[in-house]
Formats: sequence, C-alpha cells, structure tokens
Amino acid sequence: MRASTIRKLCTLSTLFRSHSAWKAMALASSSSFSISEHNASEFNHSSMSHNRVPSRGAEDSPDDDNTSSEVSSIVYSPSPAEEPVVVKEEPVVEEVDYRKAKMEKVADFTWCPDLSPGYLLTKRRGLARERKNKWIFKLSHDERFDRLVKMCAKRLGTGTTLDVFRQLGRETGVKEFNALIKMSIQKARTTNNEYIAIEELSKAFHLLENMKECGFKLEEETYQPLLRYVIDMGMVKEFQLFSDVVRAECSVSRLGYYEMLLWIRVEDEEMIRDICEYITVEDGQDTAAMRENYLLALCESDLKIQITDVLKNIDITMLSSAKSIASVFQSLGRLQLESLAENLFLDLRAQDFDEDDISGFIADYAVSIPNLAVEDIISKFKSLHDLLEVLHSSSSYEKLIMYCCDLGKVDVALDLVDNMCEAGFTLSTRMLQSILHICEETYEHILVYRIYSIIQRFHLKLNGEICRCLVNFCVRVKDFKGAYKMVDDLEKMNFKPNTAMYNAIMAGYFREKNISGALRVLKHMQDANVNPDVQTFSYLISNCETEEDIIKYREEMEQYKIPLAKPIFMALINSYAACGKLDMAKQVILDPNIPAKSLNEIKSVLVSALASHGQLSEALLVYEEINKAGYNLEPKAVISLIEEFTKFKGELDGMLMLLTELSDLDYWVDGCFRVIIYCIHNKHLSSAIDLFKKLKDKFESDELVLEVLFDEVFAAIATSESSNLQIGLDLLWAVKNELGLVPSRQCLDFLLSACTNAGDLSNARLIWREYEVAGFPYNVLSYLRMYQALLASGDYRSANFMLSKIPKDDSEVSAIIKACQETYSGLSSVAKTKTKVTKKKEKREA
Repeated sequence: MRASTIRKLCTLSTLFRSHSAWKAMALASSSSFSISEHNASEFNHSSMSHNRVPSRGAEDSPDDDNTSSEVSSIVYSPSPAEEPVVVKEEPVVEEVDYRKAKMEKVADFTWCPDLSPGYLLTKRRGLARERKNKWIFKLSHDERFDRLVKMCAKRLGTGTTLDVFRQLGRETGVKEFNALIKMSIQKARTTNNEYIAIEELSKAFHLLENMKECGFKLEEETYQPLLRYVIDMGMVKEFQLFSDVVRAECSVSRLGYYEMLLWIRVEDEEMIRDICEYITVEDGQDTAAMRENYLLALCESDLKIQITDVLKNIDITMLSSAKSIASVFQSLGRLQLESLAENLFLDLRAQDFDEDDISGFIADYAVSIPNLAVEDIISKFKSLHDLLEVLHSSSSYEKLIMYCCDLGKVDVALDLVDNMCEAGFTLSTRMLQSILHICEETYEHILVYRIYSIIQRFHLKLNGEICRCLVNFCVRVKDFKGAYKMVDDLEKMNFKPNTAMYNAIMAGYFREKNISGALRVLKHMQDANVNPDVQTFSYLISNCETEEDIIKYREEMEQYKIPLAKPIFMALINSYAACGKLDMAKQVILDPNIPAKSLNEIKSVLVSALASHGQLSEALLVYEEINKAGYNLEPKAVISLIEEFTKFKGELDGMLMLLTELSDLDYWVDGCFRVIIYCIHNKHLSSAIDLFKKLKDKFESDELVLEVLFDEVFAAIATSESSNLQIGLDLLWAVKNELGLVPSRQCLDFLLSACTNAGDLSNARLIWREYEVAGFPYNVLSYLRMYQALLASGDYRSANFMLSKIPKDDSEVSAIIKACQETYSGLSSVAKTKTKVTKKKEKREA
C-alpha cells in the first residue's frame, strides 16, 4: 500500500469536520452549561452505547448522516432561530429556574469568614506541624484548588460554579475548567445511569468549547479525560467529533496516540494493520511525531505479533526521547519478547548509544517481566549488562531499588544500595526516604541498624524526616538507649536534633506505659536546647492522670507560646475522660478557638471517649449533632460505638446502621468483624450470613484475603463458648451452599477445635469428613486435633486408632500428645471404672 494512501487511512477522520464551522452562538448567549432535555434525549438515542464495537464499513451506512447530525446537535447546539426543534409529545412539566435558586443560596453563603490575624497564625502553625508528621506532607495549590472546585461543583453544579467564581471576582481560568471537566467525566464513569453519563459527557464537551471561546489553548491535561472516556466506552464517532474540536488547538501527532488506543479498544483489525504499516513504511521527518505516538499506543497493548513486526522494521534510536524508548522496552518485558529485546539492545550498543541510558532501558525491561522472582530479575539485569558490556548506572540501580521496595523486599533493596554505593554512586535522600517508608509500612523496623550502617559507611545525605524515622525505628524495636545514641551520633554528624526526633522517643515511652521515661525526654530536650511543640504537649496531656497535671501542661504551653491546635483539643478530651471528668471533656468542643474544619474530628474524638467510658447515650447525642450538621462520624469513633453496642443485647440494628457509615475498607472490615462476632454470640444467624455475603462481594477478586477474614471468624468461634458451635456449623454450610465457596483447611481446623471444647463427637466426625469433601489430605495437625476431639468425647478406642496414624519422631508432636493424655487422663480413668462396673453387673446377671 502506498504511503499516501496509508496516511489518508491513518490520520484522524475528517468525517465531522464540517460541523466545526458552526458558530457557538447558543453557547455565547448562555452562561449555563447544563444540557437541555431535548439535547440529552437526542444524545442518548444517537451516541451512547457502552458495549458496542463498530465494524468496518460502518462509514458507508445509510444511517451515518442521521447519527452524525444527532450527535452534532448536542455538542454544537444551534440557536432556535437557526434550526427548528421538533419535540415529541411528552407530559408537560413546569420548568423551575434551579440555577437562579442556587445563585440565591450562594449569595447567602459566607465565602470569606472574618478571621483575626492571630487565629490565622495559629492555624498556619498547626497545619505546618501536622504536615511534619506525614511522609508526604507537601500539598500543592493545584490539589487544594481541585478539592475546592469539586466541592462547589458537587453542591452547585458546573455552570453555577463558574458563575460563582465570576461573582467573587475570580477570572475563570484553565485550572477551573480542567477541574470541572475531570469531575464531569468522573461522574460519567461512576454512574450506572446512562442518561446521567450522557449529560456529564455533554457538560464536559461544552466546557471544552467554552475554553476555546475564552481563548485558552487546549493542552493534553484538558482534553485527555474526555478522549480517554470515549475510548474506554468504544464510542468511535464521538471520538472523531471531539478530536476534530481539539485538533485545531493542539498537536495533531499527539491525537494519533489516542486514535490508536481507540482502534485497539474496539478491535478494528484493519485500521490497526494499516497504522502498523504506516509506522514502518512512512519515513518522512514531518510524520515522525505521529508515527512515534502510534507506536507508544501500540506498545501499551497486548498485540504481540503487531508489536514484533513493527519493531523489527524500524530504528528505535529515531524516537524523540529516552522515555519513549523506555516505553518500548517495558512493553517487551511485559510481553516476554526476550529475543527481540536483546536484538534491540545490541542495536543500541552497536550505534554507540549512551551507556547510562542503555543501563536504564535494561532495568525498565527487567522489572516489567511478569511472574519472575526478584532474584531472577536482578540476575537478568546483570546478565544483560554483561552481554552488552555496559556499566550499571545510578538511574538503573534506583529503578531496581524502587521495584524491590514496591514488592516489600527491603532486604534485597538494601543489597542493591550496597552494590550501588560501592560502585561509586550516591543514594539520593528521596530514595532513602522511600526505603524508610516501605520499612514503616511492612513493619521492618529492625532494619534500622543496617540502614544506619550504610548511611555512616557511605556518608549519605540526611534530612529531618530521615533522622526522625531512624530514631522512631529504634523506639519501635524498644531500643531507647539506641535511639538516644543515634540522636547524639547525628549531632556529631552536624545534624542538629529536632523536636520530631524527641517526640518519637516520648511516644514510645508512653506506649510502654513508662511515664517516668517519657518525662525524662523533656529534660533531654532542654539540655539539647530543643523546644517542645504541639505534638509534644499532645502526648503529655493525653497521658495525664490528674486534672492538676493537665493544668500544669497548659500553663507550660503558654510559657512556650504554643497555640491551641487540633491535637491539643483531642488530647484534652481523652485526658479529661481518663480522669473521670466527662463534663470537662464535653466542654472542650465549645472552645471558640477550634477551627471550623477541625470541629467534626474533635467531636468524633468526644464520641469515642464517651462511648469507651460507658456514656453511650451521651455519645449518641453528639453523634446526632454531627449528622444534623451534615458531616460523617470519623471511622475510629464509629468503631468505638460499635464496640460499645456489642456489650448490650438487641442492638444489632444500630450496629448495622453504623456499619454503613464506614467508607474506608479497612475500618469497614474491622467493624464488620465485630458485628459478626456479636451475631454469633447472640445467635443472629441470618445477619451473620448477610455480612459474610457482603465480605464476599467486597473481596471477590481477592480470594486469599477473603479466606483470611473467614478464618478469623471461625477462630473466634473456636475460642468462644461451646454453645456457639452450632452457629459455627451453620455458617460453614452457608459458606458452602449459599456463598458457593470451599471452606479453608484452617476453617475446618478451628471448627474441629470447637467440637473438642464442646465434647461433641458426632459433629467432630462430621467435620472430619469435610476435609475429604474439600479435597484436603489429612496431615499431622488434623490427626492431632481429631485425636484430642476423640479423647474429649470419651471415644478412647477410636482415639488409640487415630494415635497410631500420628508420627512420633517430632519432639513437639510428642509433647502435644502427652499433654492431651494428661488433660483427659481423669476422664479416661472414670470411663475405665464405669466399664469395669458394667462388666461385673453383666456377669452377675448371667
């Protein structure tokens, strides 16, 4: 096929270009961006089909012109004077000017409350200190503004939000438009209502048009969400229409990337084949960018054959950046095209390509190979360097280190750090912080000594956060002496100790209930000329045992001129509650210095404190206040209420209602587990089964997590009263029959233990048969559990038979057998005596 013909096929379709001549008179005459009912209806019937896959030759369909005009009517809304509208007969609905009503409400909303300079200073200081306690504490202005726009658009609508900004004297700019477009597309993605999706798509498009009218250039950040959505939905004609609007304002070559993604998404093999041929045949400089974008999109797919054919026939050194070449090698690793990757590496080496870049490409390729152990990936990384005779680079080491950290293989990452530093490279503070972050997440605090050794040997650069983590890790492993020594060593390395380091030590002492050790930290801080901060006093106040101590620390705060902040208010509530001064705790939330945005969190702490100290009715009153104010209770407070409800019978409905308030999955699982245990103790079988079903729905894609959660429930049954055995068995049948799951071996083990505790031989035999039904071979542990169950139920003959199957060469197994025999020896002697008496009676009667 000739290149000119291919270009014609592969460039973005011009089918709808005639529509771009429309003048957006209707848009200019109206400041509202909401879609009309007529347009929404047309757009729905003409363009939205989430599952359709267009076939080749659809362009020749006789209905194309009609479809095109219908779609065009929604995005290029002509004025009534230009085009008459035919409306079907529908019930007459009185129109309400919602926009005007919203604007009237907005006028009464206080956007800039009267804040004193002292309050603002206090707020800024408190915020700065809160951020220091986080790993990633830099929050950009863009993120804050996105949240503001999202909040306004959610409550007011996109069109009204723009009007509000205008009335506030803020010029609508690119940030505002981008945030609103993202929100509209997000709504379209998350809704199950087709009409809502259509309306949000139309809003996003009208916002795009309005940006053009305002003279803003359409960057990729603006149009990407819109194009990505229509691609994911397989909407070919809508993509062509929208890309025509974007084309005049941006690089045509970049749109080629999205076009290729579209054809891959709808599985249009002919277009994919034509584009692949275009990439390999065309060699003009003016089309290089277009061909590169086509290639990058192709490399994101799983089309092995097409990727192989293209890469065998092009020179990847002609790609515009190392990032693009890296994308190619990532694709080769992901698709496991090893032979092709090695040939391309050899080509790069033969052309004297930069060795550092080649080393980075090797790392990109190696870490992208699926189902390969970390050790094998590192081996592949080293063998390719040997094959190409290139040296490792700093960037390639860092890519491997980050890959190991992402997998939680911190020890392997530290091996790589050793190799990297010995090769003469320096580990950046960013990488060191990442390693410490993973140690924190995986609870590998013990690795602090190895990390500190590396820092000392290779003189790595430090910052305040790294030093805080090192000290905190020593505290976590309860090495307080080592923590103080580390503070002294860091000072010798010209790094002045800071408050966060001492706060970490103080928190560790308080966790260990070592009050005197925690108070000694203040003396160390004074000796080091380090002042306490809000966090320091929040720890001190939280652990006060008397009201006098609380007053003393509040006076010291005033001496240090430390303002009241959220952690202090929370600490005051907890300390007053611990001292039995619940009335004082309730008074804390009335303090006028509490920032409005923190009031809900502080009230939630009060709910937890009241609930945990037996004041459930008072806690519920505060909870009701929070709900009336339009806020949600903090997850920890919800868990506290659920825990308090478990102490009373007949409170299941209340707990189920509280469970619906938990949106965070981890907290929901915690609450769900507590409610299930409550159901077991109170024999609410149907509710327990319903919660099991909800767990299955939430973790259907992760069977391992689901199995662990179910095992936890059955473990609780095994350690509870014997009367809970029957509901445990009922749950087992529900897992099998209603949920369609195979119970785990641990689940059966726990139920067998429950049978032992209850001395229930018949159910023990029933569970024993379930091992075979589930396909689990009997092992030493299952034999031991059944042996114990038989002894507990008095079936000593069967117990002896089971004992013969247990190997006794293991000392621990022998110890368990002995313990079982000693535990049930009294029962055994009683049984033997009864047997002898029975035999004697039988002889006498004979």
